[in-house]
Amino acid sequence: MSLEELRDDICVKQKKGLPFIIASVGIWILITIVCLLDLALMKRNLLVFCCAVPLLPLAFLVGKIIKVDIFSNENPLGKLGFLFTMNQMLYLLIVMWVYSAVPEKMVMVHAMVFGAHLLPYSWLYKSKAYMIFAIAIPFIALILGCVFNGLAVAAALLVIEIVFVLLLFREVRQMNQKT
Repeated sequence: MSLEELRDDICVKQKKGLPFIIASVGIWILITIVCLLDLALMKRNLLVFCCAVPLLPLAFLVGKIIKVDIFSNENPLGKLGFLFTMNQMLYLLIVMWVYSAVPEKMVMVHAMVFGAHLLPYSWLYKSKAYMIFAIAIPFIALILGCVFNGLAVAAALLVIEIVFVLLLFREVRQMNQKT
């Protein structure tokens, strides 16, 4: 298979990563709820970190529902997608530093890291939606985080993620109509 055929294949079989993006809606729901809690900032921020823990099980469950094997090794580009995800783990070190150095900006930085890590998926999944949201999310999070608080950032990310899911569904539907 050529590189383009591998990309087409992973787009179809992984439905452009929809299980993870749908699961991230759940994560941002949790983060928004945590931001609403009347807790000390450091405790809230620690809980925000904990909110990311169910991402993989949620993505697995969503994958089962929409018939995507998120652990498939059939396409070698799946390993590349995993490598893209590992990038975010390294960037989370920045979020951990912000947790102690500038705790009132942690949700903002967390959102920026989340958004920025999506950029390579725009190439992998041939997706304009990934490209747009990978660029828009960090800027929106920065602006909202500087003007407002973590709750505003979390609530905005929740809405943005829902729109992102809808646009990805549209891309997947259009892709399926072409094949």
